Amino acid sequence: MAAAHLQLLSCNIHAGGSVRRYGDYVTKSWKHVLPARGLRGNLDQFAGLLTEFDLVGLQEADAGSLRSGFVNQTQYLAEAAGFPYWSHQPNRKIARFAASANGLLTRNEPDEVLDYPLPGRIPGRGALWVRFGELIVVIAHLSLGPAARRAQFEFLADLIGAHDHVVLMGDLNCTAHSPELKLLYRKTALTPPTESPPATFPSWKPRRAIDHILTTPGMRIERLWTLPHPVSDHLPLAARVRLPAALTKN
Repeated sequence: MAAAHLQLLSCNIHAGGSVRRYGDYVTKSWKHVLPARGLRGNLDQFAGLLTEFDLVGLQEADAGSLRSGFVNQTQYLAEAAGFPYWSHQPNRKIARFAASANGLLTRNEPDEVLDYPLPGRIPGRGALWVRFGELIVVIAHLSLGPAARRAQFEFLADLIGAHDHVVLMGDLNCTAHSPELKLLYRKTALTPPTESPPATFPSWKPRRAIDHILTTPGMRIERLWTLPHPVSDHLPLAARVRLPAALTKN
């Protein structure tokens, strides 16, 4: 990568559905398995926010099932926002009704893309591992329970290993200083944020900072902010990252 900065964005897009209050989880639960009006418009609105970013990590993107009208939402967003490269990792499927995936949109061609299922009593969580030269980007969606997250962070620590230049981004379902995330800091070069990260959940009244973009030393996050939410119950989390000289050589 020749650029000195990367513009990153991570978002749990909730399969393109809008959530405005906690009651929607009950009254609109049918949208988890059946198609709903407005999904295409929601995705188009979200795609309009992505043009300034170099790399986007998605969680809970539908991989092409009944609820999305059999649209692969990662591919749709890549094409709508003009990203030449995309990849996805389907990780939870309910027959033909719903299929959730992690997704990658990028303007730089990856050298390697691997997908890994994460450990857990209930399957369906995953990590997408992407390499751009010496830069490793991991997109993950972790479990709700702390015990499952601890096992998943143990797995991610082994996956990240001793790599010097790493970005971990995604819906980690815990705060930056939770006990299980501290385990990852101890076992890898990833560092906790120097300032309190912005709250991302719930999108209509954010109180919890559970979506993260974490980096190793040498990659300085110059700005970390949230975007308005045209989709989802999570706010998109954006970061401007300064790259070290080792990553900017042609």
